Amino acid sequence: MKTRLCFDRATIGYGDDPVLREISFEVIPQEVLGIVGPNGVGKSTLVKAASGILNPMNGKICIDGKEISRLSPPERARLIAVVPQATKLPEAFSARDVVLMGRTPYLGWLDREGESDHRIAHEAMERTNTSYFAHRKVGELSGGDQQRLLIARALAQTPSVLLLDEPTAHLDLKHQAEILNLVHSLAKEEGLTVLITLHDLNLVARYADRVALLSNGKVRKMGKPEEVLTPEELAPVYGIEIHVTSHPIHGTPLVLS
Repeated sequence: MKTRLCFDRATIGYGDDPVLREISFEVIPQEVLGIVGPNGVGKSTLVKAASGILNPMNGKICIDGKEISRLSPPERARLIAVVPQATKLPEAFSARDVVLMGRTPYLGWLDREGESDHRIAHEAMERTNTSYFAHRKVGELSGGDQQRLLIARALAQTPSVLLLDEPTAHLDLKHQAEILNLVHSLAKEEGLTVLITLHDLNLVARYADRVALLSNGKVRKMGKPEEVLTPEELAPVYGIEIHVTSHPIHGTPLVLS
């Protein structure tokens, strides 16, 4: 199923305190939209709102024209999978059990996972290179391995929309590349709609189709990486001198400070 995610003049915040004001944009199938901006600008808040955890104060956030806030939790979970920035996984569970949690939206109250659920979970672990520690306890895993496990759990939901909040924060360079190549291929080959927040502007330049730069509660600029990741746009937002050249191998913008 190919699904559009749309923000329509959405104001998002906590209590009476808006963090993002009247933002409007959409993410389309087969696209990776990268969200960038300084700490505290609202990147994680935007992901929470897109997932349905946080309802907009004004405006709408829709998935294929349906307001996310009007969907039941199981309906949302079958459509949208989230890889959070940080979460506490049950240390006594096996890695395989954690990934199987991704099948919960498809089960009845007293149902157990069936053969197809186990197959889907196994495929998710294969794609994220986590199957080799499937039977190890979560408490024995490194932070990077646990992060890849969260991505495998999200894939086991077989979502149409994938939201990732700093998914490479605890990964080394090799696993950063593996995960972001995987995310990109999921968008292109399986038609997923992907929204991802990243601190590393050069990873965004390489893996995102479009970039949204957040500043002062607004989307300051949205477009292709070469249109957004420029000194003119970045320097005022980050408050430092920035230089941008071309990556010698990939040809994408290379941001230097």
